[in-house]
Amino acid sequence: MDRSMKEYNSTGRIFDIQRFSLHDGDGIRTIVFLKGCLFRCRWCCNPESQEYAIQKMTVDGKEKTVGQDVTVAEVMAIVEKDRSYYRRSGGGITLSGGESLCQPDFAAALLKTACESGIHTAIESTACAEYHLIAKMLPYIGQFMLDLKHIDTNKHLEHTGKSNELILENAKKIALSGRAELSIRIPVIPGFNATVDEIAAIARFADKLNVVKRLYLLPYHRLGQDKYEQLGREYPIADILPPDEELTQKLLHAARDATTIPCQIGG
Repeated sequence: MDRSMKEYNSTGRIFDIQRFSLHDGDGIRTIVFLKGCLFRCRWCCNPESQEYAIQKMTVDGKEKTVGQDVTVAEVMAIVEKDRSYYRRSGGGITLSGGESLCQPDFAAALLKTACESGIHTAIESTACAEYHLIAKMLPYIGQFMLDLKHIDTNKHLEHTGKSNELILENAKKIALSGRAELSIRIPVIPGFNATVDEIAAIARFADKLNVVKRLYLLPYHRLGQDKYEQLGREYPIADILPPDEELTQKLLHAARDATTIPCQIGG
């Protein structure tokens, strides 16, 4: 079997494919959500993504299987259906999750196949993995959307279950590589990082990378709360309210004051 055929038959585990998305990258996109994540963020809106194992959820009184094994070829057959929309809008395929880097071989094969097929690629990732795994993918990533949640290591560890040291180190390496267009996405979570000082600190870090194209503030929402009950889990931050418009705008101004990078709400 030649190398390209091996990649085409590479198998990974996903829990959803969302077509016609206007988020998670430029233009109209097809989002492939991979199973498995190293983090346990208290605000996670896709708790079904955290475990690599195939799970059961109870939705409207009916049992639903979450997770399926697919090949690159099977994913690409879906992605290819919307090629004309990608071409007109500047869109393409985005890998999300979970965390794509938890399935590095499958993610790399999918990105490479899409890229060589002339489809724009993007990845939404924490960059929490050994850098050689990221470097393997970088030649096939058009847009790298790096989730940067906090600068303080201890607070990051407390609220996500993982330290941020490797993430910050990898952010610098990705920037130095000059391979992919790099943007930074900040989930804005009251009680975790929704203060002027904390958002400004992330913006200053992004500014020092020198190559970040855009900085997005993503206000916390409760759209995934029902999923916890469907999985038989307790929602960890049920007492936390989404940031209001006044606070959101205040944090946006704080980010803009700390960097020359274009900043926006959502994206």
